[in-house]
Amino acid sequence: MGIEQNVRLIEERISGACERAGRSPDEVTLVAVTKTIEAPVIEAAFRTGIVNFGENKVQEALPKIEQLKNLKPRLTWHMVGHLQTNKAKTAVDIFDIIHSVDSLRLAEELSRRSRRDLSVLIEVNVAGEETKSGFSTDEVNEAIKQVARLPNIVIEGLMTIAPWGEDAEQVRPVFRRLRQMGGALGLKHLSMGMTDDFEVAIEEGATIVRIGRAIFGERRPG
Repeated sequence: MGIEQNVRLIEERISGACERAGRSPDEVTLVAVTKTIEAPVIEAAFRTGIVNFGENKVQEALPKIEQLKNLKPRLTWHMVGHLQTNKAKTAVDIFDIIHSVDSLRLAEELSRRSRRDLSVLIEVNVAGEETKSGFSTDEVNEAIKQVARLPNIVIEGLMTIAPWGEDAEQVRPVFRRLRQMGGALGLKHLSMGMTDDFEVAIEEGATIVRIGRAIFGERRPG
């Protein structure tokens, strides 16, 4: 299927998950993740109605954002990958929201470099995977207190990447735990759920889902 058909199918699946959870689809933002996807293909996705796009690397995002800057309505760009502190200066200029604030050092650098109120999500390594970034569940409360004190930083919510599994039901407890944490902290957004598990994430309260492969197909290496 083409991009438009893929997007419509995802929208149907989002609506179905919301219905099962007693939620409105308006509560869920679809972010199309465009890692390795070229600007003309991103524009094709934009023509289907998507305006939120996510990138994993600053250096890859830069030329694409420049090429697509004149589209109307303006695209909203999300940084969804691991962000190195030495890329913070550029990131604050090109992204509207940073999903992956995974250390106080990074938050401090974003605060120092930003010339505006920058929306961020605090990344939580809910499953405690050694290969994943993010604050541990025990660290989150204190981390948010410290990050909230920084100028130019607005904490919008939490983000997590669930462990991969053949059955999405296996990661439901991860999403549920993030929802419980976000609720206890009074935060607005939960960025959780990707191609293989976004429906379960929505059932557990996701307000942002990050989907690439189900829109664009299998990615080329890169």
